[in-house]
Amino acid sequence: MTRVDGLDKVTGAARYAYEFPTPDVGYVWPVQATIARGRVTEVDGAPALARPGVLAVLDSGNAPRLNTEAPASPDLFVLQSPEVAYHGQIVAAVVATSLEAAREGAAAVRVSYQQEPHDVVLRFDDERAQVAEKVTDGSPGFVERGDTEGALAAAPVRTEAMYTTPVEHTSPMEPHATIAVWDEDRLTVYNADQGPFMSSQLLAAVFGLEEGAVEVVAEHIGGGFGSKGIPRSPAVLAALAAQHLGRPVKIALTRQQMFQLIPYRAPTIQRIRLGAERDGRLTAIDHEVVQQRSAMVEFADQTGGSTRLMYGAPHVRTTVKTAPLDVLTPAWFRAPGHTPGMFALESAMDELATELEIDPVELRIRNDTGVDPDSGKPFSSRGLVECLREGAARFDWALRDPKPGIRREGRWLVGTGVASAHHPDYVFPSSATARAEADGTFTVRVGAVDIGTGGRTALTQLAADALGIPVERLRLEIGRASLGPAPFAGGSLGTASWGWAVDKACRALLAELDTYGGVVPDGGLEVRADTTEDVELRASLSRHSFGAHFAQVRVDTDTGEIRVDRMLGVFAAGRIVNPKTARSQFLGAMTMGLSMALLEIGEVDPVFGDFANHDFAGYHVAANADVPKLEAVWLDEQDDTPNPVRGKGIGELGIVGAAAAIANAFHHATGQRVRDLPIRVERSREALRAARTEARKRGPGAAEQGKPVG
Repeated sequence: MTRVDGLDKVTGAARYAYEFPTPDVGYVWPVQATIARGRVTEVDGAPALARPGVLAVLDSGNAPRLNTEAPASPDLFVLQSPEVAYHGQIVAAVVATSLEAAREGAAAVRVSYQQEPHDVVLRFDDERAQVAEKVTDGSPGFVERGDTEGALAAAPVRTEAMYTTPVEHTSPMEPHATIAVWDEDRLTVYNADQGPFMSSQLLAAVFGLEEGAVEVVAEHIGGGFGSKGIPRSPAVLAALAAQHLGRPVKIALTRQQMFQLIPYRAPTIQRIRLGAERDGRLTAIDHEVVQQRSAMVEFADQTGGSTRLMYGAPHVRTTVKTAPLDVLTPAWFRAPGHTPGMFALESAMDELATELEIDPVELRIRNDTGVDPDSGKPFSSRGLVECLREGAARFDWALRDPKPGIRREGRWLVGTGVASAHHPDYVFPSSATARAEADGTFTVRVGAVDIGTGGRTALTQLAADALGIPVERLRLEIGRASLGPAPFAGGSLGTASWGWAVDKACRALLAELDTYGGVVPDGGLEVRADTTEDVELRASLSRHSFGAHFAQVRVDTDTGEIRVDRMLGVFAAGRIVNPKTARSQFLGAMTMGLSMALLEIGEVDPVFGDFANHDFAGYHVAANADVPKLEAVWLDEQDDTPNPVRGKGIGELGIVGAAAAIANAFHHATGQRVRDLPIRVERSREALRAARTEARKRGPGAAEQGKPVG
């Protein structure tokens, strides 16, 4: 089924947060800290107030008070304190009658500071780094089964290596944008938001309002990747400014402000030690992670989560430490934790395969497990081996020469790599309402959102299927908090969670209609369903999606340029509700994995404490030309256990492992291992120089043997 909102999007009829008609609206522009740590001693707003169109200058001295006792991240308590915790923090704001006047007024505000020393550099040996009490999936920061140290000491084969991943910015096409409108003690927020109902609860708590007093409207969203999972500081600023002025206020961040005010993927430094028998069977895995958090918030990604269940090693230890730095709090970014964690694990598996001279696909198959080794529960389904074998067949893996650094095409070295993919299968409770009208049409309401993934289309299909009607007779309403309790679009849990509630409501409506003899009574008939108890009563199984990535990479021996010729992803993720939008999701995620492998890095400036590259001129993301051939396929996985619609999340599965497959292909092409992402041209050239040095040591015959000599 083609996207039901496609025409609205291409004709401009689809309204995004910033586009809702709002009379008498003001514009707010943040004034951001130019220091990384310290205290604001004075805000001089007089020069701004003297400018035409400026209505107000807000700072911590005159901004409306928030409920700082609310269970919310301190990042959201905007303008409540003169303390500065990171470079770019909002320390004041200007509200004006036009966007231009607000921006010019903000530039005229003079802020004085008492500056303190800061630290923004992540180090593996940082003495302040502590084991996280809990990571984002709720598990402890330290988990061990068996005797990892003893098993490593006894292992016939051992590998050890350090891997790093940098800051990555979410950078959705639509920037964060908000319109805030107050009506006495009720607040309406038009927000670029991944979870309207949950955001309404959070905003109500932050502003000290009764539950239900905040309406969040998010009809269309231009991407989020986790950054719009909750309202961020700009949304709170808009509501504060609107409350202060007594008129609607709107804000839309510039791309530069997105890099300074919106959370990012935390950088990681990871050490992985593997122990194995000589036949390749793993005996021990030790995965230690250090990642940064802010000084304000103890946020820790589940970077070791995939490691504990991917392979059947009897002795496994994962440790996640966080180092408090003077930075903006990191947060969720597509497959949080699993993406950087699996880069390290799957790179380490490739290194073990090289050490043992075992095919990397075969090594993974040998270490497959039918039972979740972390929880001891059986898997609801586990298609990893099938994905590896299907991908290997499609990628002509059997023809691959395992020796690295020998395949040339002119001045290009060519190599191929593989990596496994994994993401948990989450389902959260949700509610939905189904209504039958006397004219034969139906309306389904659910507090879901479509962040560009095709969720609106998938839910339309599921509702029409459950009702047994053509989609032309169905109207779907989503994107508002007032539509009822529903989880956010994140963690690849949206469609499965909302779809379960929609399916239940529609089938309950049909049953209710039967009591009326199939005739809709005057005034219509409406049924509401909630899946809270259904989710609690699910069988106790380990629920996950799996996949395999294959990549072919070429490296120019003269320039170090890296090109990805081909990427293939094979996935096992239950029932695929809509193949068109699913394929789009997989390809998009794989492209983000390529971007992670070769391009994306937030360059931290240790002197000023901010990012040196805070726009798309310096922070590069993959474009069409970077991926000549991209292919995503999926298995017909029959898993009836997750929910009645039998679907699992797919949006995040496609990125996990993709960067490792490319890095492994780079090693196969050049014979050199790069363990620090991204593999930009500078690192490629270093690898080629190292390869030439090794070739010279081997003697004059190395060139004839096909080794890269440049």
